[in-house]
Amino acid sequence: MKIAIINGPNLNLLGKREPEIYGKISFEQYFDQLKAAFPQADLVYYQSNVEGELINKLQEVGFEYDGIIFNGGAYTHYSYAIRDAIAGIQTPVVEVHISNVYAREEFRHKSITGGKAVGVITGLGMKGYDLAVRYLLER
Repeated sequence: MKIAIINGPNLNLLGKREPEIYGKISFEQYFDQLKAAFPQADLVYYQSNVEGELINKLQEVGFEYDGIIFNGGAYTHYSYAIRDAIAGIQTPVVEVHISNVYAREEFRHKSITGGKAVGVITGLGMKGYDLAVRYLLER
């Protein structure tokens, strides 16, 4: 099973940026742990700070992969273009947020992209990616 993990803006700073919210390890370190935990899955990882690049990647894998785990970062809250990209592909998307967006600033309480995902996991730290992989494998 091929699963793409696509992370949006500022998630390249995991382990450095606000560790009290996002944790102390980089996503690359966590990704190694994730691959070891799920050897039956062909996991690939992509990160970009650029909205159009995220859309291109969603479209690239959205007809060939079995699942996508997407953390759009701040684009979650205002990118109708990413929402349309998720709506336009066949591959199921699970939206993941490391922090509990509902315990943060009010503008983070609304997900524009989540309505086109098969599910949303928020506030469980990096464990949210693990749960998303499990869901996609069992789906």
